[in-house]
Amino acid sequence: MEDFIQLTSENIDQEHICCAFSDKKCQESYALKKEWLKQEFENGFTFLRLDERAKVFLEYVPAENAWIPVIAPDYLMLNCFWVSGKYKGNGYGKALIQKALEEADQSGKNGLVAVVGTKKFHFMTDGKWLQRQGFVEVERLDSGFSLLVKKIKTDAPDPVFNENCRSGECEENEGLVAYYSHRCPFAEYHVQHSLQATAESKGIPLKLIRLESKMQAQNCPSPATIFSLFYQGKFLTTDLSVCMEARFDKFMSKLQLL
Repeated sequence: MEDFIQLTSENIDQEHICCAFSDKKCQESYALKKEWLKQEFENGFTFLRLDERAKVFLEYVPAENAWIPVIAPDYLMLNCFWVSGKYKGNGYGKALIQKALEEADQSGKNGLVAVVGTKKFHFMTDGKWLQRQGFVEVERLDSGFSLLVKKIKTDAPDPVFNENCRSGECEENEGLVAYYSHRCPFAEYHVQHSLQATAESKGIPLKLIRLESKMQAQNCPSPATIFSLFYQGKFLTTDLSVCMEARFDKFMSKLQLL
């Protein structure tokens, strides 16, 4: 198996971050993700990827520092995790999870925790695959999110979702509301350009809330802080492609919302 490399503040300017490295329209978002990573490296954030021009990587961080509304003291929180294309089925995913488990064990953590969808959500880790690797569900929300854990210390307390994200609703109940962050190199472009244009063409009020700190993210009304879209106060989706008008129309028609 080929080697993984860890991105750091020293090498990130020369190394790619897997997603959007060839997407010209997302170049600004790509740079913003790198700047976000540089900031988070200081908080124990780890980015491991295959030493290839490929989308094979895992991000994780001490859960106390995660930009995710979950209470999980002394766990490592999985962030983005992706093995794509020809690299699937070759053991890379298992190898990356094993590296995270080894770090958790060596640093005295309780284990690993991850937020997933009860069905596959866009821009979120595949929960069914994690469960096949020994993760178990400890909580689920009516909005479709699930909290999975793989414990090292079997008597450790279960992680829980923050109260602020349990209802599946946000305070703003008029039109569309998008919560997003620079955790993803696709988010800034599609929210600021595609979604703005779509909302304007439909005459739908739109409020954009960029999460700019760990505290703000941990108090987000959705566990998906890369991107979460609400309509009339209700959670809709984590799928950034819905920002584009054609996909938006199809999605909203299916839900009979427009």
